[in-house]
Amino acid sequence: MKKIVFVIISVVMLSATFSCEHKELCSDHPHVVEVRVVFDWREAPDANPASMSLYLFPVGGGEVLRYDFTNRSGGIIRVPGGGYGALCLNSDTENIRYWNTERRETFRVTTREATLSSGFAFPVAGREDMSRADNEPVMLPTDMIWGDHMVRAELYRRPALTITLEPKVLACRYTVEIRNAENLKYVSGISGVLSGLADGLFAGKAETTDERVTIPFDGVISGDKTVVTGELLTFGQCHSKRGTHHLTVCTVLSDGSKWKHTYDVTNQVHTAPDPRNVHILVDGLPVPKPITNGGGFRPSVSEWETEEENIEM
Repeated sequence: MKKIVFVIISVVMLSATFSCEHKELCSDHPHVVEVRVVFDWREAPDANPASMSLYLFPVGGGEVLRYDFTNRSGGIIRVPGGGYGALCLNSDTENIRYWNTERRETFRVTTREATLSSGFAFPVAGREDMSRADNEPVMLPTDMIWGDHMVRAELYRRPALTITLEPKVLACRYTVEIRNAENLKYVSGISGVLSGLADGLFAGKAETTDERVTIPFDGVISGDKTVVTGELLTFGQCHSKRGTHHLTVCTVLSDGSKWKHTYDVTNQVHTAPDPRNVHILVDGLPVPKPITNGGGFRPSVSEWETEEENIEM
């Protein structure tokens, strides 16, 4: 009987020993590594995103891993050991949409198509109303975007494993200034669109797309009623297909009639000293006076009076 009890106790103790060793191996599994993620803002020192996301793309294929950070400086993550392509982007955006996110090279950032409720001073009624005869989709401006990518990061077990990315500004700021505008005191609403811009960005290789779109923006009238200004964030020019760029200003007059004027601003866009900060300057906006006392022809809601002008600057 004593021998039986001794054998049972021995078996239990031996099982407990093996069980402890197994747990120790699991907690220290070689294919899970702890990584310190650092977002170094030397390329965009004034950036202050509310949140950042890191995407890791396994080199041999497989599920994309996403890690979110509320600290702009980064943080600690646990990752299956291996080689990865890496991409970081700020995630505190409203208009941004992601497509083809399975691979770093195809990860596409774009925005939503503009609609009547887009929130601009002038309704975006459709391609035939707001864009020129380029037959381009009308898309919302982008949000501010910061990001960086890494072709390959080797994340294998070793002391003090760190991955550092340096986010840069990926959006382009376009400003518009129209001087010597006429009859602005009769304008009840004004906005504009700029055509020929890229519809998105391949963030994993920092290249714009080649799909051309038209982007709307709000117009602001100066206090002395002689200058119109506007501003929009874009992805910039298409990567390899440089085309024409038309600036169209759309107004609603006090009598309800609508009028628009188009400028060819291609040269100013293509020759801008800083492609990330493009200033478009034109002189003259011949807004007509509204029709009064019921005289003349008044266009319907869907009809426009249109003028076009080429700008060489």
